[in-house]
Amino acid sequence: MRVAVVSESFLPTVNGVTTSVCRVLESLRDRGDEAVVIAPTDGDGSYAGFPVVGVPAVAYRKFPVGLPGPSVQRTLEAFGPDLVHAASPFLLGAEGIAAARRLGVPTVAVYQTDVAGYALRHRWGRGAARLARAWVRRMHEQADLTLAPSSVALAELTDLGVPRLARWGRGVDLDGFHPNLRSDDRTRALRRALAPDGQVLVGYVGRLAPEKRVERLRALRGMRGIRVVIVGDGPAAADVRRALHGVPTTFLGQLTGDDLRTAYAALDVFVHTGTEETFGQTIQEAQASGCPVVAPRAGGPIDLVEHGHTGLLYAPEDDDALAAAVAGLVADPARRARIGEAGRRAVRERSWEQVCAQLFAHYDAVLARRAASLPTAQG
Repeated sequence: MRVAVVSESFLPTVNGVTTSVCRVLESLRDRGDEAVVIAPTDGDGSYAGFPVVGVPAVAYRKFPVGLPGPSVQRTLEAFGPDLVHAASPFLLGAEGIAAARRLGVPTVAVYQTDVAGYALRHRWGRGAARLARAWVRRMHEQADLTLAPSSVALAELTDLGVPRLARWGRGVDLDGFHPNLRSDDRTRALRRALAPDGQVLVGYVGRLAPEKRVERLRALRGMRGIRVVIVGDGPAAADVRRALHGVPTTFLGQLTGDDLRTAYAALDVFVHTGTEETFGQTIQEAQASGCPVVAPRAGGPIDLVEHGHTGLLYAPEDDDALAAAVAGLVADPARRARIGEAGRRAVRERSWEQVCAQLFAHYDAVLARRAASLPTAQG
């Protein structure tokens, strides 16, 4: 199979969209397929042995936004894909879908960003949010199939009137994120540095952006015996630092690879603060690491966390409920261990290999439907 991936985000930008695209490319490579990536990057490059074609971009809140242009269709024409995979399409992805339609190539669009919620969070106004919803509907109705990451996202797209929907979640690196790392020498050293007096480490991992609402961790101010650990960076970093003044907090910055896995393993409690997540990849990574999760009862976390068993869910806008959930786990090491173990068991069937196999089944179904719709040649 020849797959063209048009992504709104790619390396060196690190986020859920980039991670998902990288894992898909690696799985395509392992299957022996061919691929090309079109994304907002600094020049051309390669990943997993596949060419990466960069397009011009403008920066918005430190995030490169790819600009559509004729190079998208030229790249598709030169590559000759069997299918176009549009990852979190917005501007660049919309052009990829449109170009594919002009070329008669089927498309699979992967919904990953709540654009309307993003508009409201960044105070663009309700008018902008309505336009964003209309744009999402128009863009996704052009695709042969739209994949939603969670039941909530699926319902939202259904309400918008988007046709041809299916559910596709995200995988997690079950070998890289593992409870066994808690006893690793690097993890022990990090814990000694972060919690020299045996404090319970309460952490957040992810982008520091307004929609992530990491400043809500100020609700933990005055809680005894804890240290807050923040892993990540972004445009809201200064605001988060100001909001957490007086809360014992260590900012580790953006981490990747072994450093990131070690940080997860060092945590005792993982807290998710945003209420607009279409999925919640960091929740899965925490669960794979055996770390109990506290998350809002909203969006993607609803599918990932079984309250009281694989984590704790709190009322989305209730900071007191967030603090109470964390306090309960801080005070009960045995419960932390039980929930951490249950979380690990819950993600064992969500390896990237298994999840990408589901994606490729969706590819095959789209190609089969397209082939069935073509007129049969008369002999």
